[in-house]
Amino acid sequence: MDQIVLQEENNLRELVKGIQPPKIENVVSTVNLSCQLDLMKISHNARLAEYNPKRFSAVIMRLTEPKTTALVFQSGKMVCTGAKSEEQSLVAARKYAKIIQKLGFPVVFKDFMVQNIVASFDFRKPIKLDEFTKHERHQNFVQYEPEIFPGLIYRRYSNNNKITLLIFVSGKY
Repeated sequence: MDQIVLQEENNLRELVKGIQPPKIENVVSTVNLSCQLDLMKISHNARLAEYNPKRFSAVIMRLTEPKTTALVFQSGKMVCTGAKSEEQSLVAARKYAKIIQKLGFPVVFKDFMVQNIVASFDFRKPIKLDEFTKHERHQNFVQYEPEIFPGLIYRRYSNNNKITLLIFVSGKY
């Protein structure tokens, strides 16, 4: 048994040799600014802000550095998207909070939390998804119905983290 596990590990090492690590494409975070906000005032006085209450109940704000977008709600809750790292997301959220604070709102930055990280990875080799689904080790975590969706969905839960991978025949996920 140990010999089989050792062989699998060696096979895996050989497969991933020279492959780039996953690339973070988007980090989504939330924060509570701890005060009620006048969205019309924010949209009229902040640069790169738009508000159309008939279409959506939040102000859409943008930063060029780091290149992100925030959804700012009247309740003081904010969602920040587009960052390429957790640190960038925190920096962006603090910048948005500072802009809103400078408009006269009593902002208190509370409960910052990363909600989601989207990353991509290219295995650079085709993956036999049918065989992957049959492997005893993965059966409880895999959903693959090629007639409905061309990718294999791999869901795993650990330490209060939910990890979902979309794996394609091309080796990209």
